[in-house]
Amino acid sequence: MTVKTIRQLLKEKKPLQLVAAHDALSARLIEQAGFRAYSVGGFAVAGVRYALPDIGVTSFGELAAGVRDIMRGSDLPVIIDGDDGYGDVKNITRTVEVYEDMGVAGIVFEDQTNPKRCGHMAGKEVVSLDQIKRKLQAALAARKNPDTFIIGRTDSRAVHGLDDAINRAKQFVEVGVDGVFVEAPFSLEELKKIGSSIKAPLVVNMAAGGHTPLLPPDELAQMGFSIIIYAGTLLFRATKAMQETLKAIKAGVQEPADYMVDFQEMTGIFGLPKWVEIENKFSNKS
Repeated sequence: MTVKTIRQLLKEKKPLQLVAAHDALSARLIEQAGFRAYSVGGFAVAGVRYALPDIGVTSFGELAAGVRDIMRGSDLPVIIDGDDGYGDVKNITRTVEVYEDMGVAGIVFEDQTNPKRCGHMAGKEVVSLDQIKRKLQAALAARKNPDTFIIGRTDSRAVHGLDDAINRAKQFVEVGVDGVFVEAPFSLEELKKIGSSIKAPLVVNMAAGGHTPLLPPDELAQMGFSIIIYAGTLLFRATKAMQETLKAIKAGVQEPADYMVDFQEMTGIFGLPKWVEIENKFSNKS
């Protein structure tokens, strides 16, 4: 499988839908469902790998280890949440180097202060415009592969208002980032204003239970958005299914057969036929 760059995918068809994977299995299911790429966010990695909230209590090393494991499940191009770069310009440089070595297709860097928190939580703060511009410049300078797609994200909508967020996003474009992301607009009108104000590939987050209205991909594309991230949708639904299943087991209720995949399908998703073929070909069974 030839892994395409984010730019190539955007030239083929817009918008690019990125469902967030929370483990290797979900990454594989995203690929099998026919998506062209996927994303990995700090919210899902911290929550699934460590059962912790996305409020900056996990380290870069912990998050990178989670990303590495998730990427084992799929060969699709992946855009990674790089948070605030985990420090200053030195740290953001190393973040780019590590993720490029792992083979990621793109990284999102935001302007929150450290410790950061999920973009749809209250209590966010942002660094100065000068500081985030310098960090983004360092990230761009650090990449060895020009195809690594660097996205500048601003969380200033919740701190200083939409106009400041749009101004920051425009400044990110002038720095030279490949895409921009105004996190957590509150209304349809705000989405339209972002789409009409910024001339660059735009990212939008369809966060389940978040502040932003959930809209169909075609409608978002008409507004000017090129990349749509579905940050928690898969994780939230999987969690609900596990809760309901555990409740049924505890109550002694037999789950209907059509509620789950069967054993053969599950082992097929895990790639069992490949390993059986290798075993049959090379094992000495005499």
